[in-house]
Amino acid sequence: MAQKQNTGYPWQYCSLGGVARVGITSGEDIAHLGELDQKLWTVLSCPTRDLAIDERTLSLIDTDGDGRVRVAEVVAAAQWLTSVVKDKDAILKGESVLKLDGINTECEAGQKLYNSAKQILSNLGLEKDEITVDEAADSVAIFAKTRFNGDGVITQASAEDETLKPLIATIAEKIGPTTDRSGEPGVTAEQIETFYTALSDYAAWQDAAAADQAAILPYGDNTAAALAACEAVKDKVADFFMRCKLIRFDASIAPAVDVSADKVGAISEKNLATQGEEIATYPLARPNEDALLPLDAVNPAWQAAFATLKALVLDVDAPGAKTLSEKQWADILAKFGPYCAWQGAKKGEAVEALGLDEVKALLKADRKAELLALVDADKALEQEAASIDDVKKLMLCYRDFAKLLRNYVIFTDFYGRADGTRGIFEVGKLYIDERCCDLCIKVSDMGAHGDMPKLSGMFLLYCKCTSKTKAATMDIVAVMTDGHTRDLRPGKNGLFYDLEGGDWDAVITKVVENPISVKEAFWAPYRKVARFISDKIDKSAADKDAAALTKLQTTADAGPAGAKQPFDVGKFAGIAAAIGLAIAGIGGALALIGTAIKGMTWWQWLIVIAAVLLIISGPSCFIAWRKLRKRNLGPVLNANGWAVNSQVLVNILFGKTLTSVAKYPKLKLKDPYVKHTPWWRKCLRWLIFLAVVAFCVGYFTNNLKWMGIERKPKAEPVEQVETPAPEAVPEAE
Repeated sequence: MAQKQNTGYPWQYCSLGGVARVGITSGEDIAHLGELDQKLWTVLSCPTRDLAIDERTLSLIDTDGDGRVRVAEVVAAAQWLTSVVKDKDAILKGESVLKLDGINTECEAGQKLYNSAKQILSNLGLEKDEITVDEAADSVAIFAKTRFNGDGVITQASAEDETLKPLIATIAEKIGPTTDRSGEPGVTAEQIETFYTALSDYAAWQDAAAADQAAILPYGDNTAAALAACEAVKDKVADFFMRCKLIRFDASIAPAVDVSADKVGAISEKNLATQGEEIATYPLARPNEDALLPLDAVNPAWQAAFATLKALVLDVDAPGAKTLSEKQWADILAKFGPYCAWQGAKKGEAVEALGLDEVKALLKADRKAELLALVDADKALEQEAASIDDVKKLMLCYRDFAKLLRNYVIFTDFYGRADGTRGIFEVGKLYIDERCCDLCIKVSDMGAHGDMPKLSGMFLLYCKCTSKTKAATMDIVAVMTDGHTRDLRPGKNGLFYDLEGGDWDAVITKVVENPISVKEAFWAPYRKVARFISDKIDKSAADKDAAALTKLQTTADAGPAGAKQPFDVGKFAGIAAAIGLAIAGIGGALALIGTAIKGMTWWQWLIVIAAVLLIISGPSCFIAWRKLRKRNLGPVLNANGWAVNSQVLVNILFGKTLTSVAKYPKLKLKDPYVKHTPWWRKCLRWLIFLAVVAFCVGYFTNNLKWMGIERKPKAEPVEQVETPAPEAVPEAE
């Protein structure tokens, strides 16, 4: 029925899932979404990812880029879309093809879109009067043959001068490329500036070394190698001089700081050529009181390093020297101070690989201005390129906007499952325990699914799904609405199929228990009692088994010589008395039952049995019925990042469509491996069942006066009294 808001627009309403909702049935409805009271929207916001709708569409609608689509953004997209499309009702069809004459050229935005759409078709080499989503969204194909595309990135194709093309490639290689809309690597103005700054910094750094070469490069071109040779033995030389200082401090500790014969003896039986690591831990040379390092008596494990040091440093500073003092070593290290400072001030490392000559040649050519001019020429087409991007937005929204509204304002895709539609939050089907769960939702954050899903009132299965073909995993939550629940537990395996038909191995990780059906609730009390009795029997059997085993072990330990237990007459008499009392009690109970049911009619039997079943299963069924009517998908969606503004009820009738149970045809099949139950055992079961029913009937017959069932007291015999015959009356004369 149509009703009017304060704005005067006649909105249409419908009932879905037991809740009144606003219907979107025409293009005018879409155009007037801004006038719809926000309290009447089913959803206030939804995420842009992990939904069964093109993520590009949602990202374009999400203008603030926060990963969520809100009401205001949906309204803005609706107003823009209905203003640039002539036939607003066509938006509801969700088609992926739009005739160019279907664009509203009477507004400025529509005229730009029309021109850009024609430009796209021209760039693609197509001559037709319509455009598709794929054509509008393929930016690489659209800009593949263009020099400039308005993104501020220039490629080698942007330069007509052949000498500039290798320079653009060099900048992209050394500074890092930026992908152009055409899909080719290119550079931006910032990268060009960074490149030329690096050239200048590197050249200036090298000029500083040339200006004071003697101080900065004390060993010429070998300075870097000489420093590396000093660093290689620096710690070992310092260790040697410290050992010498200890000997000078106390000559008696000389053996302790020198290599001991015991250490060498411990490895002498081995191949010493393989003990380099052990020998390298010994002192660099024999420490002495003079604190002079003998260059010709160095630890064998360090001779190669010292040979390099001698060739690059010692032969330059003190050719022919036989020893090295601590002061000489300190002077050598000090000579590297300016070099280290110069290295610390190094700039322009990005272009170092070009070499100093190439760097200076590029600076001398100075073609930065030409490159920046190309960037400016590309940016001049920014507005035109943006219009081309708007065509992409137009086509994506033209195809997907109606689907978004059906899952945002009214939820018809979720409730209209008879047409094969699904909510955009659904991801596939779960097959498990002879059932198929048709409602499965991807869980993006398991931490958010704490207590919130329990409020849904639904039986939920959380599963970890793994696809070996896709090398991916994901978490899902499946809604179970039919069948039994006794075999559903963490660790149980199933098979999940996504919307594309891909199969995933699924294993239950968490179960949120709620009523699944009234039928299941009816049998729940009996199953609980049966489970309780079974657990008690199992525990009792286990205890007796353990006691028997203990007794057997005790008897075995005692041996054959153990004393035999004498026959206890008193104990035997007690057992016999207990058995007699039990038999008497059972007999009395049966007599009571027989007395209670004596004289009952068949309909009274039915009433009593129905009352017993009602008392046992009634509360469970009533609670389940109330919860099943109030099952709400909203809390599950809220835990998944949605802001659901209205109830998304899953009542009993609709719930049955969400889970299908395996049904076999009625066949009489003979299984040779099935163990047949003996007839006497079947009779025994029926006797036990009838005895229990009779007891219950007798109990209620004696106690439930409100049913009008009372035992009639037995009539006492009436004593026969002889009545004297009346005396004869004389006849009147």
